Amino acid sequence: MTVTTGPVMGEPLPIELANATYAVRGHLQDGLQTDEQLAFWLEQVRSRLALPLPDPIAIGLSDLATARDIRDTIRTLATAAITGTPPEAAAVEVLNRHVRSAPRWRELRWDHEPSVQPLSEAPAVPAALSAIAQDAVDLFTGPDLAKLRACQAPGCVLFFVKDHHRREWCSAACGNRARAARHYDHVRNQ
Repeated sequence: MTVTTGPVMGEPLPIELANATYAVRGHLQDGLQTDEQLAFWLEQVRSRLALPLPDPIAIGLSDLATARDIRDTIRTLATAAITGTPPEAAAVEVLNRHVRSAPRWRELRWDHEPSVQPLSEAPAVPAALSAIAQDAVDLFTGPDLAKLRACQAPGCVLFFVKDHHRREWCSAACGNRARAARHYDHVRNQ
């Protein structure tokens, strides 16, 4: 069985998680329907997580529900930010609840040279999801908020952080699809 979770495109982790809801040929897909999909998604972003995960990744009973809740909340907040409308207070509270669910801290380690060790008393997956929720707080309150965009390609529901002044789509494939649709409309209307 092939596990799919949606695209992982190098966006900030909260946006990567939000993009686990994606579209295929205009139909919404949920990339986090099973524990296996969550484990696969975490494996794809493992090197970018604030806290290390064990190998293999063990998904707990509530981890999938937590990941889906954080994902849906980030999508709600991102949509509000992009449209310039205040989000519902409940969405803000959901994100804050997930941030508080697994406190973490950084400690100094000094073997051959000084280094930082991120730690949490929570199990690995809830701690990693809580860290992603914290990253979302940082995204929505930081300078990248002004660069947050929704892809405008036909049928796309992904978000991205505009990292180049000419970037208008989440991916080159969406840019090609948008240009093809524009050309088709131009030819059809002549």
